[in-house]
Amino acid sequence: MDLGISNKVAFVAASTSGLGRASAIALAGEGVKVCVSGRNVDRGNEVVEQIRTAGGTAMFTPLDVEDPASVDAAISACEAEFGNIDILVLNGPGPKPGFPSKISSEDVAAAAARLIEPHVRMVNRVLPGMREQGWGRIVAVGSTAVITPSQQLVLSTIGRQGLTGYLKALSLEVGADGVTVNMVHPGRILTPRIDQLDADSASREGVEASDIRRRFESTIPVRRLGDPSELGATVAFLASMQAGYITGSSVRLDGGAVPIA
Repeated sequence: MDLGISNKVAFVAASTSGLGRASAIALAGEGVKVCVSGRNVDRGNEVVEQIRTAGGTAMFTPLDVEDPASVDAAISACEAEFGNIDILVLNGPGPKPGFPSKISSEDVAAAAARLIEPHVRMVNRVLPGMREQGWGRIVAVGSTAVITPSQQLVLSTIGRQGLTGYLKALSLEVGADGVTVNMVHPGRILTPRIDQLDADSASREGVEASDIRRRFESTIPVRRLGDPSELGATVAFLASMQAGYITGSSVRLDGGAVPIA
């Protein structure tokens, strides 16, 4: 299927690894000019080289999502290279694991500073251009912890639920301008973040990380973890011309693990 977004420009936040990287690669595979961003320059350049080797177009710009000046500089660099940003993929590192009875008010503030404020800042930066041209796609990478809160990831739940509410309200405001706003909520996707969470659980329980992995796989109807490329393909579709009637929606990518619609 031709998604109809060849030569569009995408800024993918925190895309040097994991789900952001998968999103950048998927969009580049559709002919999108992709701005890869993140804190690790070497990894960012590796992603750009991978895209270019496959025949795509990409650049790298440093980005620290928690630094307002860095956000503005990164988006400005993307615009200077490719022009107006048509597709914005909101992504970033999650907060530290934490159980509800153990977190502090400072932890909650840090989660908001990482998961809400930077994304609002990025939207504010690119939205005027999208509205002016009458076309835009905003896709955020969330988590199924928004739908079924996890004891271990309560800070992620707090931050991402706030972001979910903001983006839903935004979709109501900008839909008539040709801008769609959606979220993808991944479950357990095979990324370094999941590897670390499994290792933390294994250490706490005194078992092997492979035991934790098998336990989770047994609770997923498809009996496996997701591949990052599957999330990337979902992000690319939500950015497509064909997805123009999908907005204000949350798409679960969890192998059927969440037991509610």
